[in-house]
Amino acid sequence: MSETKVMTPRFRVSFPNVLRPGKPMQAGAEPKYGITMLFPKGADLSKLKAAAQAACVDKWGADQSKWPKNLRNPFRDQAEKEFEGYEAGAIFVTATSKQRPGLVDAMVQDIIEEKDFYPGCYARATVNAFCYDQAGNRGVSFGLNNVQKLADGEPLGGRTRATDDFEAVADDMSKESAGSIFG
Repeated sequence: MSETKVMTPRFRVSFPNVLRPGKPMQAGAEPKYGITMLFPKGADLSKLKAAAQAACVDKWGADQSKWPKNLRNPFRDQAEKEFEGYEAGAIFVTATSKQRPGLVDAMVQDIIEEKDFYPGCYARATVNAFCYDQAGNRGVSFGLNNVQKLADGEPLGGRTRATDDFEAVADDMSKESAGSIFG
C-alpha cells in the first residue's frame, strides 16, 4: 500500500451507502458511495493520521508552515452529531467514492443484500487519504476503496426487527369461508 492508502481499524458502521450511492447533499451534485466509520474511544488511528499527513505533504510539501490555514479535519468528535450510537469523545470519519466499493463478509464472500450490511454492524475498510483545495474549501478527506464486514451488531436507527415486533398467531383465516370474510 502507498503511504496514503491504509486499512482502518475495526469500526461500527453508520450511514452505509456501499451497495448503491447515497443522495447528494447539494442539488445537482453527483451521488456518491460512502460510509461513516464510528471508532470506539481509544482506537488506534495512527495509520489513518499518518496517511492524512502524507496526503498533505504530497499536496503542499513537507514544510507545514506553508500549508493552508484552517484545514478541514477528517477526524471528528462523535459528539458533533446527535445520532444513535455516537459517543462523545470518540472519533468518526467519513469516506466516499464515485465508484462502488467492494463489499465482502468476514470469509471474503461478496455481500450483495443490503439487509446483510446495515448501520450498527462492524467492519473495516481500505481508504486513501487525499487533500482538496476547491472554492476556498481546503482539507483532508478519505476515498473509500473496499469494505469488509467483520461482525453483526445491534442495528442503529431505532428500527426493530419484524421478529421482535410480532408473535406467531394461529391461522384463524383458514377456518373462515370467503363468504364469511366479506359477508
